Amino acid sequence: MQPYSGICRRLIASMIDFFVIIFLFMFLELITETLDETLFYILFFLTMWAYFVFQESSILKSTVGKQAVNIIVTDLNGNRISFKQATMRFILKILAAIPFFTGFLPIFFTSKKQTFHDIVAKTVVFIQEDQSQ
Repeated sequence: MQPYSGICRRLIASMIDFFVIIFLFMFLELITETLDETLFYILFFLTMWAYFVFQESSILKSTVGKQAVNIIVTDLNGNRISFKQATMRFILKILAAIPFFTGFLPIFFTSKKQTFHDIVAKTVVFIQEDQSQ
């Protein structure tokens, strides 16, 4: 069984993903200069959603940041997560961050190092030992 990923790898992956999203945000801003502000934020949210959901539910099981630190998101049995699970995980991750990141605290107390959004979406994050997966 692969080891579960702790907070350090996840934070590094999140920082890398943050920079990728900022780049996407800057590109989005260039091509949508004339959009209404509300429509712009909706488009930005959908871009973030697509970035995380499509990558985490793909055969790669990870975002660009997660790939950089060699971690993957799976269901509780180690299988690729569904599109629905990835969407739930994305939305809950945003909600978990709102009250002072309290939704991330379970990682310190659960045997599988799961966050709130992992528990509800029934997912885990593993350190990928074999690059061929």
